[in-house]
Amino acid sequence: MYLDELIEFNQEFSKEKKYIQYQTDKFPDKRIVIFSCMDTRLVELLPNALNIKNGDAKIVKNAGAIIKNPFGSIMRSLLVAVYALKADEILVIGHHDCGMKGFSGKQLIEKAMQRGVQKETINTLEYAGIDVEQWLEGFESVEDSVEHSVGVIRNHPLLPKDTPVHGLVIDPNTGKLDIVTKGYEKIN
Repeated sequence: MYLDELIEFNQEFSKEKKYIQYQTDKFPDKRIVIFSCMDTRLVELLPNALNIKNGDAKIVKNAGAIIKNPFGSIMRSLLVAVYALKADEILVIGHHDCGMKGFSGKQLIEKAMQRGVQKETINTLEYAGIDVEQWLEGFESVEDSVEHSVGVIRNHPLLPKDTPVHGLVIDPNTGKLDIVTKGYEKIN
């Protein structure tokens, strides 16, 4: 329903050359990559709370800023940012009042089945070795979750050992950041 509205706006945006103010290259000026949650409250708040402008940083997002698979697309994106796009530091930023806190994989599976996903599909995934419920599960403590994601990144065999990986939590109402772990203290 929204696509037509978005495309109509985009046509005017492009025609009026409003894109010019956002032009930059692919390398982050501040040489950082941020891994954060996809929460809508952070779209503008997070960059502004960090004084990040267009072109300053690479930003990778997913639900809860959780890394479940050290060889999945999140980690691949972080490694590409470091090796190919000149990022020197990684910031993992979770947030208070996250929808993934206490999130139940079991309940999501039930909702998926209500919307037409067959039990056989879930069974096939389980048979293939995927614990679907665990894969969809959230966390109980945002600080612990951030520390876990930092640990997955920091200990990845392909990440240079001198890459600082920081963990932070942002308040989605005020933008205030709290440090969970400073990466400078952990590099070899």
